[in-house]
Amino acid sequence: MPVEAASPERVKELRENYDGIAREVEQAAQRRGAGPTPRLVTVSKYKPASDILALYEHGVRHFGENYPQELEGKARELPKDIVWHFIGTLQSNKCKMLAAIPNLFAIETLSSVKAANHLHNALSSSPSTRSVPLNVFIQINTSGEGQKSGLAALTPSSSSGEALDLALHILDKCPTLRLKGLMTIGSLDASRSATPNPDFERLKETRDLLVEVLCSKAQAEGASEGLRRGVEQIERDGGLELSMGMSSDFVEAIEQGSTNVRVGSSIMGSRPPKQ
Repeated sequence: MPVEAASPERVKELRENYDGIAREVEQAAQRRGAGPTPRLVTVSKYKPASDILALYEHGVRHFGENYPQELEGKARELPKDIVWHFIGTLQSNKCKMLAAIPNLFAIETLSSVKAANHLHNALSSSPSTRSVPLNVFIQINTSGEGQKSGLAALTPSSSSGEALDLALHILDKCPTLRLKGLMTIGSLDASRSATPNPDFERLKETRDLLVEVLCSKAQAEGASEGLRRGVEQIERDGGLELSMGMSSDFVEAIEQGSTNVRVGSSIMGSRPPKQ
């Protein structure tokens, strides 16, 4: 069944919003100077397929969803070359559903070996034909807030921990997954700060420490073939990405090194409460 078109007024609003954010992303990237322009992921949770289609027909391809059922339904209904990002809490019992979505580009919220195993097993047995491994980002709780998901950040005095264990497991034991980067949801207070955001600094530091340790372990005598190949892939990719920055702080995130920003309300408008 075709997706019902949004009203001309809504189409105009969405496209103007997106173009404005895209300009801000480009300008922030130019101020930063180094590296390519970050990927802009439009967060479309709770929004109708007609809104996504209006932006798709404007050339937008990267969209983010928080709920597996909503993502699965939209992926089935909308064009197959949309590039989906799952950015919600990853539950083991939803891995099979996500694995079956052929145009799922990335899961940005991986935070346990258990979930990695479920996802790997689901992908291994999925009828979906995927020519390359599924990208995953390890979620880091940079603010240390108890209500937020994610693993502890690494520090120079503690460069081992669950984040390193999970990265090693993905590279060595999960060939259907590709470790793409790290992701964080910073604290609200940090996003309002006039100084550099400490959450973004912690994610950068964690990324740098993690890559250093992974490279060292891959070069050590007796390193597994999976680990060696995984580290070689990270090097071919130009390093691990940083997914950080949302509507309230994506400009600062880009200036501090983000390669992937997730913007919802500034493009799509306010969301109704979840029913």
